Amino acid sequence: MFPVFLVGPTASGKSAIALELAGRLGSEIISADSMQVYRGMDIGTAKDKNARLVDVCDIHESFDAKKFVELASPHLARALVVGGTGMYVRSLRQGLFTGPGRNDGLRARLEALPVEKLFAELQQLDSQTAATIDRHNPRRLIRALEVFHATGQSIRQFQTQTSRPSDFIFGLERDRKDLFARIERRIDEQIAAGWVEEVRQLLAQGLAKNPIAMQAAGYRELAAHLAGELTLPAAVTLIKTRTRQLARRQLTWFRREPGLEWIPVAADEPPTVTAQKILEKLPSR
Repeated sequence: MFPVFLVGPTASGKSAIALELAGRLGSEIISADSMQVYRGMDIGTAKDKNARLVDVCDIHESFDAKKFVELASPHLARALVVGGTGMYVRSLRQGLFTGPGRNDGLRARLEALPVEKLFAELQQLDSQTAATIDRHNPRRLIRALEVFHATGQSIRQFQTQTSRPSDFIFGLERDRKDLFARIERRIDEQIAAGWVEEVRQLLAQGLAKNPIAMQAAGYRELAAHLAGELTLPAAVTLIKTRTRQLARRQLTWFRREPGLEWIPVAADEPPTVTAQKILEKLPSR
């Protein structure tokens, strides 16, 4: 019956439920989180140190869906794949995107543009992709533009839709008010746990030079605070707002994930109860 996927928005309780599930299934947890791969990004990513595919690269190194699939694929035989990075989940389920290679000159031009101009250019050239892409994610916008400039075709024409017939994928669905309260509470706890100091140390290691890592919720805002551009209360308020926006985007992505079954999770529902709901939907082992 493996692999089993457990997905959902940030702060939905994936890690605690996954721990219960893994114990009962005798499975290994694989993290499908594009920011937990970086060493040192611990507090702000709510990293589960017991999962596979965390702490696999330094903050100055690049990491992408291709590397994720390469590292995760050999371990799928008894895997519980857990995370909120939709592209990682879809790449593992459907296979890697096979389009044209990177164009360094074009990439340099695109990386110099603000996200609003990237999206506007994509709307003009490839309205089909622009209608469905995350317009706030520069990495995906740049890749879609690269593909169009190289081939004259939409990136959607290169993407496969061949989900593994043998996998099971479940999404955690909480009441929106409950989810947002959990997000705000966790951010307060992360600040109290030393998140600002974590960002200070990562900046000294080159965090600001890694545009992918700087997309992680909260790190850009705390870097701005440390640079004197935001007070800490203003930074925290902005982190909460942007993290709520991230959760909405994650929910939108997963609602389009083929074969996903939503699991309702009540406020204050113990992880053991949610895990049991999922177990009852899996075939007998």
